[in-house]
Amino acid sequence: MTIRTEILSLMTVAAALAAQGQTSTPSATATVNADAPKLSPLEQSIQDIKNPTPWLSWGADLRLRNEYYNNDRTLKQDKANHEQDYFRIRPRLWTSITPIKDLSLNARITTEMRDYVDPSDSSAFNLNKNPAWSSSTKGYYGYDWAYGIIDTLNIKYKNIADSGATLTVGRQDMMLNEGWLTGDGTPLDGSTTAYLDAARLTYDFKEQHTTVDAIGLLQYARPDAWLPTINEQHRAVADQNEKGGILNINNTTIKEANVGAYFIYKNDKRLTINPPLGANGDNADIYTTGARVNGVCADHWKYSVEGAYQFGQRRDPVLTDAFLANTYRDISAFGVNSKLSYLFNDSMKNTVGLAYEFLSGDNKNTKNDEMFDVLWGRYARWTDLYTYVYVKENRHIGAYNNYHRFGPTWTLTPVNKLDVSLTYNVLWADQTTPTRNSDNAAFAGGSFRGQYIQSLFRYKFNQHVAALLQGEAFVPGNFYASNKLISFIRAELSFTF
Repeated sequence: MTIRTEILSLMTVAAALAAQGQTSTPSATATVNADAPKLSPLEQSIQDIKNPTPWLSWGADLRLRNEYYNNDRTLKQDKANHEQDYFRIRPRLWTSITPIKDLSLNARITTEMRDYVDPSDSSAFNLNKNPAWSSSTKGYYGYDWAYGIIDTLNIKYKNIADSGATLTVGRQDMMLNEGWLTGDGTPLDGSTTAYLDAARLTYDFKEQHTTVDAIGLLQYARPDAWLPTINEQHRAVADQNEKGGILNINNTTIKEANVGAYFIYKNDKRLTINPPLGANGDNADIYTTGARVNGVCADHWKYSVEGAYQFGQRRDPVLTDAFLANTYRDISAFGVNSKLSYLFNDSMKNTVGLAYEFLSGDNKNTKNDEMFDVLWGRYARWTDLYTYVYVKENRHIGAYNNYHRFGPTWTLTPVNKLDVSLTYNVLWADQTTPTRNSDNAAFAGGSFRGQYIQSLFRYKFNQHVAALLQGEAFVPGNFYASNKLISFIRAELSFTF
């Protein structure tokens, strides 16, 4: 760890002290309620600035992070540059224009700069060698200026002809259900963006308590394929060009058993001519059919169970078997994601949950491809640390597969504005040998992946300032050749205007 981490921690404490004297104020929407307390003069001025006319609103935020990883990409401590220590600075600016009722134009622009404190060999840098290369440490260091990108630009039309239908066309964030298979269309830039270029039609059958989503999308690996970027870096935001369609249905008639079903088609097209940095994709046609049920029982028990089956064909150019690497193989894969929680409903909001997730792995002894594909679910859904461990296993960041994951999570609010979450998971491999690994020496052929621990502390000073302190650790099992501890620490401050 470096002195910069300590500085950011001090910034967090300073923000806490500064915010203690502020009175938390209700949101602007609270003014609609005549019984709600009035906004403070300062907050009213902020809302007036953000909403200068009835048809225009805008806002901005700034996220400051310091992140430290150890052994996550190398999987062993004796290799050079096993530590990654850097700052991330992400400002965003957005607006919404509503020329007529229910019709809005929404836009947002963002960038995320990084300052590499320790020399790094793990990031997709631009062709101009920015940040700089250190010959002595064999790594990059200094500022990575990245690029500016429009990560939201869409037209949204709600309640079309009083029919209950909503149409959103353009670049948009999209998370369906609990985000298991659809939550992030740009996995290669971390959490800088998460957009999908799509058209989404949502129809709400209110009397039947049913919603239906019909979605078509066309996602390119290059961030400037649809819209120009500022200071283009020739990097990829996805591994390949992707297109697809989604039909998603949910019914909430029964509180104790909300049910849903979906069908997803995803086409992957590998880039072979002038691919941007990081584009290392597949050719595939993946069909996913799934169902889920969730609900709350007796005001204390909350559960969700989701299962999916995948079929189709995939050609993966990086396999340990050279013949299979040039062959389309039939897909037959399974996945299950489930969680059971008990809500104490007490003053500290104590909740204890138990999660089980299964994602099938590819059996090297068959001609088929049994590896489950999480589609557009490659983000830090349950872990930041283990997301990057997968680079050695199948070259893709966050391409979760080939595991059984089981363990408890305890969440509580011990004091006002402070949320705490503690998680312990154990993981086993479905298949003892990863078929797409890029480093045979990193794997030992066992079935026990290891033990995972996570702690999260979130403090919301007020509606404009929040802080996060996050720690994760993974103790590798006999699936890996090294038993060196893999760790991650994040300190974060976020400001919202």
